[in-house]
Amino acid sequence: MNDKLTLSAIVLGVLLALGLGIGGFFIGQGVVNARVGDRAVTVRGLAERDVLADIAVLPLRITASGDVLSEVQAQIDRDTATVRAFLQAQGYRAEDIDLGRLEVTDVLAREYRPDNVTARFILAQTVVVRTSDVARVQATSRALGELVRQGVVLQDFRGPSYFFTGLNEVRPSMIAEATASARSGAEQFARDSGTSLGPIKQATQGSFEILPRDPSVDGDETASVNKRIRVVTTITYRLR
Repeated sequence: MNDKLTLSAIVLGVLLALGLGIGGFFIGQGVVNARVGDRAVTVRGLAERDVLADIAVLPLRITASGDVLSEVQAQIDRDTATVRAFLQAQGYRAEDIDLGRLEVTDVLAREYRPDNVTARFILAQTVVVRTSDVARVQATSRALGELVRQGVVLQDFRGPSYFFTGLNEVRPSMIAEATASARSGAEQFARDSGTSLGPIKQATQGSFEILPRDPSVDGDETASVNKRIRVVTTITYRLR
């Protein structure tokens, strides 16, 4: 009777050991597979494109000063008419030209006014050109000396501003280009590490930047007709 109990205990012990061994093997394989599934590589893809501005804005600010308001206003009106005639001679349409707000300053009405006041009233008027004819604005900027010869003084002239408004047209192709660039880098990493590339785990599209094409020449993006658009995508790929 004792021999039978001993034999049964031995058989049970062997079966239990086998079960634990087999279970441990599968558990170990599960851990390995889980670690393989967690392996991933994060890469960035860059896309750049050179474009030309498609909108130009040219502000021309004129001022006049004096002690008699009506006379100063008359001077502003004459200079404004001169500027309009100049712009029309440059080939701009009437709808391309607009007037900004008229600024009127009474120096004597200021709480803290200078001691030596040479003119009581200062008036300023801005004439603004906005057009898609960027080349015409460039030519006009080089011809502004004609206004000076006609007695019109431009105040705080900083040149035209140039803008690119066609971002939606180039966005899809640039995102595709940046994604392809990222995938190429991920594939190279996978080859170097002896693995194969899996599906995308996570992707983030960076914001689009509009920069001057030649930053050393044109520090301000809006001062440059030639622009460079840049986008960077960040993509995480699984590794098999």
